[in-house]
Amino acid sequence: MYPYFWPNSSSDDRFNSDQKDRPWFYSISATSLVISITALLFRWREEPRISFSGNFQTNNFNEIFQFLILLCSTLCIPLSVEYIECTEMAITEFLLFVLTATLGGMFLCGANDLITIFVAPECFSFCSYLLSGYTKRDVRSNEATMKYLLMGGASSSILVHGFSWLYGSSGGEIELQEIVNGLINTQMYNSSGISIALIFITVGIGFKLSPAPFHQWTPDVYEGVRNPLFDSNSPTPVVAFLSVTSKVAASASATRIFDIPFYFSSNEWHLLLEILAVLSMILGNLIAITQTSMKRMLAYSSIGQIGYVIIGIIVGDSNDGYASMITYMLFYIVMNLGTFACIVLFGLRTGTDNIRDYAGLYTKDPFLALSSALCLLSLGGLPPLAGFFGKLYLFWCGWQAGLYFLVSIGLLTSLVSIYYYLKIIKLLMTGRNQEITPYVQNYRRSPFRSNNSIELSMTVCVIASTISGIAMNPILAIAQDTLF
Repeated sequence: MYPYFWPNSSSDDRFNSDQKDRPWFYSISATSLVISITALLFRWREEPRISFSGNFQTNNFNEIFQFLILLCSTLCIPLSVEYIECTEMAITEFLLFVLTATLGGMFLCGANDLITIFVAPECFSFCSYLLSGYTKRDVRSNEATMKYLLMGGASSSILVHGFSWLYGSSGGEIELQEIVNGLINTQMYNSSGISIALIFITVGIGFKLSPAPFHQWTPDVYEGVRNPLFDSNSPTPVVAFLSVTSKVAASASATRIFDIPFYFSSNEWHLLLEILAVLSMILGNLIAITQTSMKRMLAYSSIGQIGYVIIGIIVGDSNDGYASMITYMLFYIVMNLGTFACIVLFGLRTGTDNIRDYAGLYTKDPFLALSSALCLLSLGGLPPLAGFFGKLYLFWCGWQAGLYFLVSIGLLTSLVSIYYYLKIIKLLMTGRNQEITPYVQNYRRSPFRSNNSIELSMTVCVIASTISGIAMNPILAIAQDTLF
């Protein structure tokens, strides 16, 4: 159990620390996450085991998602240094929320019964609410947090209502595999009760994954969570953390719930997910074109990205669907966090995240402009970057499984996403003085020492976004070794 409790061991009794001890807390938190990753790697390929009286299952499939969550948190810690330095909040509170959310996400990946599947995401969600409302004096941030809290609470209620139908239809079973056996014994696997359970559970999980039409909270939370150093909507690392970890944990949970208890309803949940995927890919990418805020643009872009991930969930274990989903998730983490790192640095140095204000950045900071361009191009799926190979494999698996319509929509919407990413890159590289705003004209590096840690995280993500696609074979080999 070391991988699960190491993250939380670094922030439990240090709430009365001095400012001078802050670097130690970052180091301790990052070290605990690295130790957790190492422990997971040592467990790889071990025999699956069930613990906590059947409530938690450990196998390769769960562990690779836990690795992705730990990777997200490890890369997000350096992005948080400046955010903490410009607030009056205790560092231990912030890191405790991040690490506890990480723990909740890891438990959700291995949850083996309905109670744990409900409690684990609530642990993650509760910390997410606290993180999104961390700047308590900001009205916009409070509004976004309230929306997030209300919609999160509603989705949890819908999810647990679906669980109650599943529990009753199976004869009172709560473990996933026992639910299947119970449905066979009670002859309820094709009943209307299972259909009702499927609809409610899909809606509940939908709010966690944020595909369309369950995406309403995403743009508001992305834009509403602020950096208190500036009056404008400057980005914050909290958004970067929420944008990736929630999707990884929810995707892991969705694959297990749909693939095991709803094994006999595969046609029905395939249809539901296909509808969500089409809506997400179309609405997410089309609305992203009209955005003027980088954070809102990335919010709608993430809605489109989750549509691509759903293709892998639908394909399933056949035709390497899960392997393609996991591979694309890994690439999405580094692409998205790399983009957020660039936005955090730009916001720190200018106080804005308006897309128009990025014009001419290359003339002032070529490294930051090129890093932003590479991450955006990778998100768009242009070769030879990682995003291209991830989408290529994902779409190929979908095509092999007969999802021709979904793959066609995915290809078309990917072209749309390339358009608005290139529009931003064109602004970054422009040298026309009349297009350069005062933000870039007065661009200067921030005096915060945290810039080095942010640039380190950004550099790692940019390199991974650039060369990961070239090393596809070993990544695919690991991803293909993920069976229930």
